Amino acid sequence: MSEDLEAVEYLYAIEADHYEGDDSRFYVPKRVITFRITKKTAKRIYYLRHERLGRHDIGYIDRQQIEAEGELFRKSAGWWEADARLYLKPPVLEVYAPAPDLAALKAAMRAAHPDMGGSHEAFLEAHERYERARVNASRV
Repeated sequence: MSEDLEAVEYLYAIEADHYEGDDSRFYVPKRVITFRITKKTAKRIYYLRHERLGRHDIGYIDRQQIEAEGELFRKSAGWWEADARLYLKPPVLEVYAPAPDLAALKAAMRAAHPDMGGSHEAFLEAHERYERARVNASRV
């Protein structure tokens, strides 16, 4: 038995990292969220902003603008809703490298020292990496 399934399309946004509730134990990292597209016309794209207690909140955006630019800034309807940048394709989240371990950088600097069998250039590069990491760690 084959059914004709209608293709489901989405708009995408990035939800900022935040804490759920009043407790800092419930941290929610930044993530990509989806909004199901319900209807497309020549001028607008209608999408499901959210669903509360069985009620659908439908929003719309300018179709020509988002298709030309790939993204669109949407101003919130009021204080209860955050502004959002909507995307046609899922955005790529920036991934930050963890801060380098100062002890490991210091050990690499020590191993690169000319008295320990390393070269002068290797020691200077390792020392520079260690100093940069130390200064950045002191700023935090």
